[in-house]
Amino acid sequence: MSLHLFCLFNTLFFFKRCPIFMEPQNLTGVSEFFLMGLSDDLELQPLLFGLFLSMYLVSVLGNLLIILAVSSDPHLYTPMYFFLSNLSLADIGFSTTTIPKMLLNIQTHSRSITHADCLTQVSFFFLFGCLDNLLLAVMAYDRFVAICHPLHYPVIMNPCLCGFLVLVSFFSSLLDSQIHCLMVSQLTFCTSVEIHHFFCDAPQLLHLACSDTSINTILVYFMGAIFGGVPLSGILCSYTRIVSSILRVPSTGGKYKAFSTCGSHLSVVCLFYGTGLGVYLSSSVSPSPRRSAVASVMYTVVTPMLNPFTYSLRNKDIKRALWRIISRTD
Repeated sequence: MSLHLFCLFNTLFFFKRCPIFMEPQNLTGVSEFFLMGLSDDLELQPLLFGLFLSMYLVSVLGNLLIILAVSSDPHLYTPMYFFLSNLSLADIGFSTTTIPKMLLNIQTHSRSITHADCLTQVSFFFLFGCLDNLLLAVMAYDRFVAICHPLHYPVIMNPCLCGFLVLVSFFSSLLDSQIHCLMVSQLTFCTSVEIHHFFCDAPQLLHLACSDTSINTILVYFMGAIFGGVPLSGILCSYTRIVSSILRVPSTGGKYKAFSTCGSHLSVVCLFYGTGLGVYLSSSVSPSPRRSAVASVMYTVVTPMLNPFTYSLRNKDIKRALWRIISRTD
């Protein structure tokens, strides 16, 4: 359902298919991997290049506009928009981790990625993916306090707590990414180093390994339960309390006003976990590495691109700040 839950499924699937009797190759001898991408059709490569370049530029520019709007408007110096700007920064990092390397490989007609670059990509992929997950949980808590405890909101969500929550999210994500990176770096790979994906996907790296990966699989499940399950549980708990509180509001107008304060965040949460669930279900129906890679485009590329639109279209404060920026440039 989220980044970790999807990785859990992929890990289990590839672990079952992992060949036992293959010629091992020392880790020091593996200098590079080959990213097989989304398609082997040469005629599709220019189309894929243009499509992913467009989506990447839209994602980066859209999230940069959100950060610029929040930083330039004093009316947006609130906890909700502080977390939103950090979420936009994480989305930029998430997209930048995978797409530029894919575009470079298409442009240069090369599929190789060095062992060091692959480990770096794994590390940053889990760093920004986990950070997205944790920030959404923090934002859900922020909306819970704003709706269920409005009078105490300024006291509870003070600048020190907001900064602390972001720092905890970042260092927790850093820990998660380094554990996954260390896990992959200890693997002994077979002579086949073809990754049927457009980035270094950790479950597929486990599939390529000739060494025993049972401990790695257990570790992936454990990390997924902590960094994937706990934030999701926090989001569900927060919105359960939010819905319960909104239903107690007597007037329809009051209910609408209360719900509108968390509508944008709820849309992003549904998009984030909805695309992850879609990838999971598509992989379950057709457990093919290539099709799994195509499905993961929704999670790794489309979601960071749509988040700025979700907040700008549903949020009057963001739209007002963006119009001020545009009017200054005229």
